[in-house]
Amino acid sequence: MSVFNEELAAKVAECGNIAVVVLDDPTKSLALADALLEGGVKVMELTLRTPAALEAIAEVAAKRPEMIVGAGTVLTLEQLEAAKNAGAAFAVAPGFNPRIVSAAKDMGFSFAPGVMTPSEIEGAVELGCKLLKFFPAGAIGGLKAIKTLVAPYNHLGLKYIPLGGLNPETTEEYLASPLIAACGGSWIAPGKLINADDWATIKANAALATELVKKIRG
Repeated sequence: MSVFNEELAAKVAECGNIAVVVLDDPTKSLALADALLEGGVKVMELTLRTPAALEAIAEVAAKRPEMIVGAGTVLTLEQLEAAKNAGAAFAVAPGFNPRIVSAAKDMGFSFAPGVMTPSEIEGAVELGCKLLKFFPAGAIGGLKAIKTLVAPYNHLGLKYIPLGGLNPETTEEYLASPLIAACGGSWIAPGKLINADDWATIKANAALATELVKKIRG
C-alpha cells in the first residue's frame, strides 16, 4: 500500500499544480483559498514555517472542503500529528526521514517525502512511497537532472512533485513529462501578494497555472 493515498494522489495529479504558501496571518487563509479556487487551483500546501500554518490549515479544511489542503515542511513526529489533527489531507517534507514516513504510514496519513538522490529514492520506495517530492528541483538542474536521476526506477511507476525554482515557463516543461504528478509552485501565491491582499493577482496566477495544465495535458 502506498504511503500517499492513491485516490488522493490522482486528484492532486488532476489539478496538476500545488500552490505552496508561507502564511503569516491565519485570518487571510480563506481569502487565499478562494482566490486559488476561483483560478482553478484546488490543492494548496501551507508550510509549517510559521505559527499561523496549523490554524490556517484547520480553517481551510473546515470551511473550504473543495480545497485539498496539505501541510508542508513537516520535520518532526509532533508536526505530523498536529497537521493530521488540524485536518490536513496530506503532508510533505523537504527531505527523507524514515521515522516520519513510517509514522505517516501507521497513521494512514498521506505523505510525500523529499528526495534528490538515488539512495533517498530507494529508502522511500522500501517504505512504500510511490509519490515523491523532488526538492530543490531547480537548483539541481531541473527536469533534465530529474530524468537522469530517476531513470533506474522508471519501471516502478513512481511519480514526482518538483518544487524549488519553478515559474510558469518551467512548470510547462515539467507538466509535459509523464514522470511528474503535479508541480509545486510558490510563484502562484507569494508572500508579498498575500500580505498586500492582492487576491486578484493570485487568482490570475492560479488561472495561468490551470491553463498550463489544460494546454499540456488536455
